[in-house]
Amino acid sequence: MSSLPATLNIGIVAHVDAGKTSLTERLLFDAGAVDRLGSVDAGDTRTDSGRIERERGITVRTAVASFRAGPVQVNLIDTPGHTDFVAEVERALSVLDGAVLVLSAVEGVQAHTRVLMRTLRGAGLPVALFVNKTDRRGARPDGVFADVRRLLSPDAVALNRVSGAGTRDARTLPLDRDDPAVAAGIAEVLAAHDDVLLARLVDGLPAPPPARLDSLLAARVSEGLVHPVLFGSAITGEGAPELVRVLTALFPVNAPDPGDTGREPQGTVFAIERSASGEKTGYLRLRSGRLANRDHVVLHRDGSDGSDDRDTTHRGRVTRLEVVGSESDRGRALTAGHIGRVRGLPGLRVGDRLGPPAPGGPGPRFARPSLEALARPEDSGDGPRLHAALVALAEQDPLISVRTVPGEGVSVLLYGEVQKEVVAATLADDFGVGAVFDRSTIVHVERPSGVGEAVETVGSQPADGFVATVGLRVEPGEEGSGVAFRREVELGALLPSFDRAVVETVHDTLAQGLYGWQVTDCVVTLVRSGFVAPTSTARDFRCLTPLVLMRALHRAGTRVMEPVHAFELEVPADALSAVLAALGGAGGHVHESRPRGGVWVLEGELPARAVHGFRSALPGLTRGEGFLVSRRTRVRPVVGTPPRRARTDGNPLNREEYLIHLGRSGPGGRA
Repeated sequence: MSSLPATLNIGIVAHVDAGKTSLTERLLFDAGAVDRLGSVDAGDTRTDSGRIERERGITVRTAVASFRAGPVQVNLIDTPGHTDFVAEVERALSVLDGAVLVLSAVEGVQAHTRVLMRTLRGAGLPVALFVNKTDRRGARPDGVFADVRRLLSPDAVALNRVSGAGTRDARTLPLDRDDPAVAAGIAEVLAAHDDVLLARLVDGLPAPPPARLDSLLAARVSEGLVHPVLFGSAITGEGAPELVRVLTALFPVNAPDPGDTGREPQGTVFAIERSASGEKTGYLRLRSGRLANRDHVVLHRDGSDGSDDRDTTHRGRVTRLEVVGSESDRGRALTAGHIGRVRGLPGLRVGDRLGPPAPGGPGPRFARPSLEALARPEDSGDGPRLHAALVALAEQDPLISVRTVPGEGVSVLLYGEVQKEVVAATLADDFGVGAVFDRSTIVHVERPSGVGEAVETVGSQPADGFVATVGLRVEPGEEGSGVAFRREVELGALLPSFDRAVVETVHDTLAQGLYGWQVTDCVVTLVRSGFVAPTSTARDFRCLTPLVLMRALHRAGTRVMEPVHAFELEVPADALSAVLAALGGAGGHVHESRPRGGVWVLEGELPARAVHGFRSALPGLTRGEGFLVSRRTRVRPVVGTPPRRARTDGNPLNREEYLIHLGRSGPGGRA
């Protein structure tokens, strides 16, 4: 059995229709990994394998394919391009060694292109830009490169050029680094991050020789400071060989390390597939150690990605393991730097972590969805099947969490309307369940506005039959802190199962506050506890805790908060007044404005409820020249009457209603 090669895990990201999937096909075909060039139009590409992806011509799930480039195995992670699936892209970043951002030489830099570039740079990843479609009519490589330098990064360096742009005969030619003008242009960009080189240029000395220049370029690219730009066409193959050379020469490659196999396995699950039978296959990027078939594993889930998951662990045994790029060798173990397909772990979720957390603590928290829509089965008898199918989808994307609304349907969290359409199509195609979605509404949260405390002791409500004592205090926490649980009683004052029941139930109960929204940024403290042996059970604590907690929360009070997007907006000078009026009418606030060329750049905040409407109105206000980038950043108090959301928890705010929900009635009833 031969040793595993060096690896490079590269994400392919782009705005919709930039040619991202076509570029993936080209790279696979040129390397001999596939024997036929797939086409998005024909619906036979390697990575967009689902019917929905083939029919719509868009990527909706992360997919992995690999090819060999000399001694390096390149794993391509093809990610969705539509803004509704940005969380899928962000989660994939945690397993990448670098990324290729694809642009169209015709359309150039789009709003979502800027969002993606900011995300990639924020993650500190090496990024190469591939300007695609240079053979298309209207291609303007020079203009797009100028826009890249202006709108994406001034640290972009072109490494080839185009001859015959906009025609079928378009060809790419490498730039000659022996040319003093070319060398000087590259050196000028590198000098912004190299004081020695800057001093050399200031003194009027020529740029370093090509070999030295390449060495400096590789160092700055691998640090994510300088971004190589390649022009080409995924359809004709122009520029693709240069792109592969840039990736393997300038990006940090994971070289095999025999000594690493003795370390504890550490990695991240970044995607999940389900077979027709429901069996899960998880995609795992291993960062250290070794994982083999039949190994027993412990997976951690900490909720740091912004989902509702609490800190948990689950165990299992790998029943089948395939190393991406080595599918024919099923006995091969997974080693650091490689990606594996893992089966046999039914509880697997996207974001699960194998081994201890990476240095630096938990991973990034992703922006939660801002929309919620109620789904109802087309066939009234399909309610249970619809719920099961949506739960399965939520395992692939934990941020689209689901909850059952009694008598109405299943509520789903979403990022946008396209995602809702894709979810509906997936339910029909993959699960055979027809679903009708209501109009999407904005998701709010609640924060405690004061301090409240409540206690119930054994026997204080004898008719309920709860043989437990629980006292809880609720108070505000730091912004962004989520829910923290503390104790003012000794940890051993309760049996471990009783204590665990209280902690878990506190988190579950706070999924619905006084107005029905998730409660966040709060501290819950256990101030009193007790039980009667051997009568008390964990269920007594699970049933009593919501009553005590909600009474404490009622005494503390809550404020309903709405999500807010930070935006950057470019508008023509003559449209500024109309745009400002529209922003004000939508509840937006401009924090900074400045002229740039013939446009005004505005930065500020806009309520999430108004983003879609303002985005739709912008082309009409600016003759199609307006440019908006927005991203959810925080929440702010709702002005006026707080919106309410239907409860699904039996309403512990009303004792009688809650007890009926539990099925308790009569003195001492212990259902």
